[in-house]
Amino acid sequence: MKSVNHSTALFKGAFILTIAALVTKILSAFYRIPFQNIVGDIGFYIYQQVYPFYGLAIVLSTTGFPVVISKLYAEQKENGDDEKSRLLLFVSFVYLQIIGILCFLILYGGAGQIAGWMKDPQLAILLRVVSIVFLIFPFVALLRGYYQAIGEMAPTALSQVGEQTIRVITIIFLASLFVEKGYSLYFVGSGAMVGSITGSMIASLILFMFVRKRKEWKVIAPSRGMLQNNSLEVKRIVKMLTFQGLFICLSGMLMIFMQLADSLNLYSLLVANGTEQDLAKSLKGVFDRGQPLIQLGTVAAASMSLTLVPLISRERLAAKRDFLNHKIQVAIKVSIVIGLGASAGLWAIIGPTNVMLFENANGSAVLGVLGFVILFTSIISTIIAIMQGLGSLLYPAIAVVITFPLKYILNMVFIPLFGTMGAAISSLLALGLVTVFLLLKFKKVIAIPLFPTRFLRIVLTAAITMVLFLKGYLFLTNHLVTAIGSERLGAALQSLTAVSLGGVIFLVIIIRGNVFFEEDLGLFPFGSKLLHFLPRKERN
Repeated sequence: MKSVNHSTALFKGAFILTIAALVTKILSAFYRIPFQNIVGDIGFYIYQQVYPFYGLAIVLSTTGFPVVISKLYAEQKENGDDEKSRLLLFVSFVYLQIIGILCFLILYGGAGQIAGWMKDPQLAILLRVVSIVFLIFPFVALLRGYYQAIGEMAPTALSQVGEQTIRVITIIFLASLFVEKGYSLYFVGSGAMVGSITGSMIASLILFMFVRKRKEWKVIAPSRGMLQNNSLEVKRIVKMLTFQGLFICLSGMLMIFMQLADSLNLYSLLVANGTEQDLAKSLKGVFDRGQPLIQLGTVAAASMSLTLVPLISRERLAAKRDFLNHKIQVAIKVSIVIGLGASAGLWAIIGPTNVMLFENANGSAVLGVLGFVILFTSIISTIIAIMQGLGSLLYPAIAVVITFPLKYILNMVFIPLFGTMGAAISSLLALGLVTVFLLLKFKKVIAIPLFPTRFLRIVLTAAITMVLFLKGYLFLTNHLVTAIGSERLGAALQSLTAVSLGGVIFLVIIIRGNVFFEEDLGLFPFGSKLLHFLPRKERN
């Protein structure tokens, strides 16, 4: 009975954290749209140039370190060793604080140098603002790890949602205020970066409120003299935080590394190849419109495939190998189906979607190609999560880290030739290579076929059919859009109806093709409704 209750608690906790993560990712994607509408493409370029550094702080405080701290703390409490539990928290805090201070000093002191690498010295003030977040993240990471260790997921979930909500409100409010007052776009960007500080402070405040309300200071406060005779334990904690925590953090930085490479050399390469500076900034801003589109598509794909990951561990794999092999295969299939469907669908309707969200169709061809990043990131994130569940941490971290030099070098090759389209091509090539790299290792780890050739044939047929339908639908409805009188309203109606119709066609072909079994369809929203599209002989 105790085991059942423990499993139920774990599932409930994982569900709470999953919902919180989805909410924060959706907020993180959606706010960029009104923000771009307020500041324009150059203002959006300014903000996105510095965003990867904030993303780094978020990964440090959300994944990796909290996970390892919670694991180690839970082990100590299970052994009934309160002294070592306190030692763990104290050493972890000091360790994270050292990392935070180092990151702050590097980013604040080196802001001018980093902005110089980006060929835009005015970005230095934004870098200095965002550097402050690194001084706050140790408190957030430590307390999230502590609460996850004792099975309390609400503090972590509330702190994540609160952080993102306050950050978004701050960004939109200050951007609107500063633009209205006529301040420079770099000053507006600095105001937007203040949102990263207010968000982090709110996350800390929420967590501290839980500690105070539950009077847990005595539980987590260090005791006098506890470092004495515990040097070996301190070394063990530092080793675990360095290797496990850092590897998990690195595995979560896929898109941050991709964006960082673009921040460092996309604009500078455009200028070096003869593009006027303001035009290059605008082109980079248009290219960055792809970020919220990619983020929303990846959330849709990954959220469904990753629901299976908590089931996967080395112990359970040994006990129920066939069951878990099937779940692994389903997770990979879901990531491919939803990733390809979202990528192909976005490419087909990118024109009106661009107008609907960003007021004009600038860069639609580039954004359409860039949308296929959704497919690769969905597959990569699913494989990494499964490999981590199986205890493999080093290989996924290496795979993610190599995306940065790959993307950076490929940018240098393709941007001079094709401009921002070259940056989109380099993104797909870099992620494609990393996907192959991961798949080869993944197949060796699990030693089972991931999917049959028939599966790929049906998925490609569904994607091509959907694209042909959508292109025809847009052609036939263009005159109706013109008749409405408002280009943006017409584009919105066209995009939203196209998404609905294209999605239905794609899913019907997938389901009728028996890509998933009846029980697998429960992973999808409205899974019970989707069962009606199965061939009769396949229904129970």
